[in-house]
Amino acid sequence: MRAAEPGAGHSPLARFTVLDLSRVRAGPTCVKQLSDWGAAVIKVEGPAEDDMTGERHGSDFQNLHRNKRSIVLDLKHPDGVAVLKRLAAGADVVVENFRPDVKHRLGIAYEDLRAVNPRLVYASISGFGQDGPYATRPGFDLIAQAMGGMMSITGLPGHGPLRAGIPLADLASGLFAAIGILVALLDREVTGEGQWVQASLLASQVALLDFQGAAWLTEGKVYRQTGNDHPYTTPMGVYPASDGDILIGASGQGQYRKLCDAIDAPELRDDPAYATADARLAHRAAFNAALSAVTRQRPVAEWVARLNAAGVACGPINAIDQVFADPQVQATRIAKRVAHPRLGEIGLLGSPLVLSRSEARIDAAAPEKGEHTDSLLREAGYADAAIQRLRAEGAVA
Repeated sequence: MRAAEPGAGHSPLARFTVLDLSRVRAGPTCVKQLSDWGAAVIKVEGPAEDDMTGERHGSDFQNLHRNKRSIVLDLKHPDGVAVLKRLAAGADVVVENFRPDVKHRLGIAYEDLRAVNPRLVYASISGFGQDGPYATRPGFDLIAQAMGGMMSITGLPGHGPLRAGIPLADLASGLFAAIGILVALLDREVTGEGQWVQASLLASQVALLDFQGAAWLTEGKVYRQTGNDHPYTTPMGVYPASDGDILIGASGQGQYRKLCDAIDAPELRDDPAYATADARLAHRAAFNAALSAVTRQRPVAEWVARLNAAGVACGPINAIDQVFADPQVQATRIAKRVAHPRLGEIGLLGSPLVLSRSEARIDAAAPEKGEHTDSLLREAGYADAAIQRLRAEGAVA
């Protein structure tokens, strides 16, 4: 069945309204998954604070906060909390990533907002979770990478712990929270009630340990750093070419024989020390040196062409500019353009998902702070005189 052309579908989440109280990266990553598919997002900002994702007109902020409207509320002011509760009464989702105790002090915890809207799905993202011995600790991505095991298995053997090049814990917790929100919304269709969705950077990072985590839980095995080599199979890693490096993945015996034939290296195929997967793993250092002596004789592009023709998985090691110049990446249409009133047309990262009848959209650049305060208050039923009073008292801005 032929997929629908982009733009041919509807926005599946357009019927949902999201109050975004989050900041930095994990929470906005979560909300971005919803706004790109049409959810109406209201970014709730404090009067004296700025989001910690760089300058408002910088690329990071613009990428994280597209497709939103902005209202400024002082949640330390009782009237500011009253406004939030009125907005929550007509919303479907709230997302926050305060420290667990903060929302209770402000009177905007799940129980507080559920009292005005039992159908509300309330999502909390924190460093360590809503309970447990570390619940009130400050936490951010690198702490979760360290405590969640990622840094112990990343990097070259003997070179000490190494962070991942992207904020994995932030991104994972945001994505897991978005999944939880969607699950809760589906459940609400059956039960009529919302629920509290909780995600943490630490638990999300641990979940990403995947087979390394399962190996400890089921076998008592602790994986360590293996650099660019796969932890338990080879060849599956980076090898030198004459003009750069190439990633080769040929771990199965069939793939390995194809690799040896494609690079004209029958000696690697026939050598008993390298003939089986177990043998290659047992002699990995010598095997990698022997394979590298062959791969460094030709340029990356030639190896990529040869190996792909032979059905062997491989690819170049692209820098960021090369990523977006790659024709396959361009075919995904993940790079999007959107008009900004001050910056002109800017480029942002779109959704990687493709649906046959619906399309993720970036319809608007990130809002100016408080750009929509008055219009949102009017939509919530406040008269202009009441808005002026709230502004004069400092409850809104």
